[in-house]
Amino acid sequence: MTAEAQEGYQDSLEIHRPSELIRTVTRSTFESLVLQGVGPIAVEFMSYGCGHCRALEPVLQQVAAMLKGKEKIFRVNLAAEPGLAASFEVAGTPTFIMFINGGEAGRADGPPPTVSSVLNAITQPFE
Repeated sequence: MTAEAQEGYQDSLEIHRPSELIRTVTRSTFESLVLQGVGPIAVEFMSYGCGHCRALEPVLQQVAAMLKGKEKIFRVNLAAEPGLAASFEVAGTPTFIMFINGGEAGRADGPPPTVSSVLNAITQPFE
């Protein structure tokens, strides 16, 4: 494998490697991490089968890196946690719900997959 090909392969691995900046929450961890969490928290209600969610993923990773330390970002996989989606009346994916001190501060349904639109969607409720 040429050095160029190897570099491209490494880049593709980085894109598909799960980020530690966005953690998945479940029914058992949602209350302690989100509802009892401190500071601004954004939760993406998503599905791995959703094309828009997949297109949004690399953008969300960039936004999470930009906000590291300022705002926590979590995700809920609707296929695994339909009860959480129902309890927050999530009708479609992706849906972002922003929380502060355990209460809903805002929501955004399916923002366009651009850094500026996602950044605005998940930070605007806290301004």
